Amino acid sequence: MDFDLSDEQRQLKDSVERLLKDTYDDLNLRKGYMKEPKGYSDALYKQYAELGLMAVPFSEEMGGLGQGLTETMIIAEAFGRALALEPYLPTIVLAGGVLRHAGNQAMAAELIPAIVEGKQTLALAFQERQSRYDLANVSTTAKADGKGGYTLEGEKSVVWGGDSADKLIVSARVSGGRADRSGIGLFLVDAKASGVTRKGYPTQDGMRAADVTLSSVRVGPEAVIAGPDKGLDVLEVVADEAIAALCAEAVGAMAALQELTVDYLKTRKQFGVPIGSFQVLQHKAVDMYTAVEQARSMAYYATMMAADPDPKERRKAISAAKVQVGRSIKIVGETGIQLHGGIGMTMEYKAGHYFKRLTMIDLAFGDADHHLRQLAAAGGLQ
Repeated sequence: MDFDLSDEQRQLKDSVERLLKDTYDDLNLRKGYMKEPKGYSDALYKQYAELGLMAVPFSEEMGGLGQGLTETMIIAEAFGRALALEPYLPTIVLAGGVLRHAGNQAMAAELIPAIVEGKQTLALAFQERQSRYDLANVSTTAKADGKGGYTLEGEKSVVWGGDSADKLIVSARVSGGRADRSGIGLFLVDAKASGVTRKGYPTQDGMRAADVTLSSVRVGPEAVIAGPDKGLDVLEVVADEAIAALCAEAVGAMAALQELTVDYLKTRKQFGVPIGSFQVLQHKAVDMYTAVEQARSMAYYATMMAADPDPKERRKAISAAKVQVGRSIKIVGETGIQLHGGIGMTMEYKAGHYFKRLTMIDLAFGDADHHLRQLAAAGGLQ
């Protein structure tokens, strides 16, 4: 496989990293963004749009750039290195992924131009308290009203970016039992619609999420993004693409933490010499570097396989990547904190912030143990 970036991809990488270095290099800048009304920098989010980041995965017909998952990987890795807060994953990868894969051209034409311009944010409300990592475990209901529309009832948990999103894409059961794979539809809901209640809160990694309650929320036939015959298939494709992006983000965060740790070993002195001169700590630093590179190779693999048309092969590849990235997260995160000592756990130092974000990435869409079980059940990689 050729992992070399094209000239355009290298330009994208340089542009994104340069922008984020200027706007996130100081941890105090990130803390300032967290205090803004939306929990991130709205001005910076618009800069992403001006740079063309929002347009990357969408077709040219919809005002996008028609690029692919490799470009998304480049952006996600840069976001991980910077610990960026802006809702790129919720709006572009998750909700945007639904719009790309659902095949609803009218809906895409209506929403994507505003998304590309940075004027509208969306969130995908798919998680529920009882569902854990099962996308098919949906108790939120969508009852047909006989006029082509539906009435939505239920609760969604930990909706990433859901407290500030302009619109929500909600998975809801049209028919069948709670864990049936069929009968799940995807619906567009205005976040300020009657019957929608959002309880926003910060997550452990400094991001934002919301618990969403839907009480007799009425939507018309035009709000159906994907019908019950297609909804789960769309969700699974989008989840795999999101996992690939999260793996790339984790690589960016792990690489930054590893570099930060090595710099600390070179400057922190004990017994009159830098602690990096101690061989046992050098070995620990090498373990961190090796784990990062193992994760990087699997993140590349996940990016390439996320577009595989065979869902079984795609899922096995994604699970394998999530297993390795999760294991690397454990090694890099725990070792980085250990080598820093007490300073690594303070809010005034970046190491702890990287550790928190990496921990949340490990849990998203299933941790390493979950995906190892999934991979074993599927017969492993061939």
